[in-house]
Amino acid sequence: MKVLLTHNLYRSDAPSGENAVLEAEQRLLAARGHSVETFLRNSDEIARRGKLGVIQAALGTPWNPLAAKAIRQKLATSHPDVVHVHNTFPLLSPAVFWAVGRQAARVLTLHNYRLYCPAAIPMRSGEVCTECLDQQSPVPAMIHGCYRASRAATLPLAISVGLHRAIGTWTKHVDAFICLSEFQRELMVDAGLPREKVHVKPNFYPGRPSVVTWSERKPYVVFAGRLSGEKGVVSLLRCWQAWGTDAPELRLVGDGELRAELERMAAGIPVRFLGQLPADQAQAEIANARLQILPSECFEGFPMVVREAFAFGTPAAVSDLGPLPSIVQDGKSGIVFQPANPESMLREVRAAWETPGLLERLGRGARTEFETKYTEEANYAALIEIYQKAIEVSRSG
Repeated sequence: MKVLLTHNLYRSDAPSGENAVLEAEQRLLAARGHSVETFLRNSDEIARRGKLGVIQAALGTPWNPLAAKAIRQKLATSHPDVVHVHNTFPLLSPAVFWAVGRQAARVLTLHNYRLYCPAAIPMRSGEVCTECLDQQSPVPAMIHGCYRASRAATLPLAISVGLHRAIGTWTKHVDAFICLSEFQRELMVDAGLPREKVHVKPNFYPGRPSVVTWSERKPYVVFAGRLSGEKGVVSLLRCWQAWGTDAPELRLVGDGELRAELERMAAGIPVRFLGQLPADQAQAEIANARLQILPSECFEGFPMVVREAFAFGTPAAVSDLGPLPSIVQDGKSGIVFQPANPESMLREVRAAWETPGLLERLGRGARTEFETKYTEEANYAALIEIYQKAIEVSRSG
């Protein structure tokens, strides 16, 4: 099978799970004998062009005729069976699906909710907000200026959402959608996607990494992710403040706009800020931890760090929000607490930490989940099945 992987890469100074998924799927397909080519744009192009680049990107967000022309030229030489798109924002635009037409089956992975939510993450003023999805309109996002707290920045995305809903891009010009969880699938179907075209395929971890034995693990809890409000890191630090000096060491892997505030909050309690680490070092922190914590206060897609924790046999503590409680099963592969609730987080995490043998048992459950659902073999089978269904839809017209 010939596959053209298509993606707008995120900025090099903003590590992206989507970029990592693209690379992993490229290796997965190539290793199994498929012909894989890429059609890529990079958001670093915007910064290099300065203000002109920002203006051009904004104008092209709803419909970029240059990107449409470029992908048509690529199709003329590559002749793929499937064009698999991961992200079109901001330099490609959904125009690429119209440009592909019936020349190949069109597949789109939904790493977030941007098709119907201009902010991509259904969240406003620190709380979950699904108005644009529920009302099937981007008007609420424009009223509130949801993208970067700016109506001007929100406008191109809102136009894109409204335009492609109106002209039927998502109902008629994509042959298969890939959601990362059943939760996301139901939310996007309710918002307007055709149910029969929406499939679920979570992220995977390549290979079968060895598991650090429990006796060799160090007594710390790890958070890996962006230090920003939607990730629940303020609630996390409040939890550790309440726990006090008896708390286990909390290691924060990642960086973000809240780091300075969090460092002030961490004074006098066992918290270490490791900053942004290379992928192998970040994964080593997860592999050697006794617990990973993900206190998200927004709807996640499928966090890459959770599949890493499962692969390394590290249990996860997650907030009871969005897809997380269906990915991490309470009492089986991890623990669940109420979102944006430091008291609930402290109660559940401390109880698990202080119960002899519990975290080790949950770690074994996490590894079992990985071996059952998140290996490259399972993911490859699911991906090829989706491709085949997309080809059938494309050929049926």
